[in-house]
Amino acid sequence: MIDPKPAGTPSPRPRRFGGTEQQIRSALKFYKVLAYATGSFLLLLCVELILRYGFGQFLFAGGTNAVTGQPHGFGLASADPAGVVGGANLSIIVLIVHGWMYVLYLISNFRLWSLMRWPFGKLVVLALGGVVPFLSFIVEKKTHAEVESELAANPQGASRY
Repeated sequence: MIDPKPAGTPSPRPRRFGGTEQQIRSALKFYKVLAYATGSFLLLLCVELILRYGFGQFLFAGGTNAVTGQPHGFGLASADPAGVVGGANLSIIVLIVHGWMYVLYLISNFRLWSLMRWPFGKLVVLALGGVVPFLSFIVEKKTHAEVESELAANPQGASRY
C-alpha cells in the first residue's frame, strides 16, 4: 500500500552544489587557512590598536633611539613624538598584512559560498569573521562541520564534469 503524502507537502528536491567534491574540499581548505591567518592577524591588530591608542606606543624593530642615539633592537617606542628613527614599524606592517589577508579571506568566502550555493546571509556572516575578533575561528569551525555534513548527506549533489 502507498502511504499518501499530506496535501501541500512538496517532495524534497535533491541538494545541488556548484562544483565537484574536490573543488568544494579545495575551497574549504583555502577558507580554513585564511580564516585562521586572518583571525590571528586581527588579534594582533587589536593588540596593536590598544598599544597605540591606549599607551601611545608603536612596536619597532631596529632603528635608533631618537633621544639617546643608542641602537634600538626590538620593542615598544613612543608614537608621538617619534621615539625611534629608522627601523621597521611593525605596527604598520600588521595593519597592512591584515588588510591584504582580509581581501584574500573575502575571496575564499565567496569561492566557498558560491560552490555551496548558500543564501546571501551566510556570505555576510563569513565576511564578518575577518573583522570581529575571535569570530573567524568560531565561524570556521561551524562552516567546516556544515560543509562536511552537506557533502556526506548529498553524495550525488556535486556536479560531474
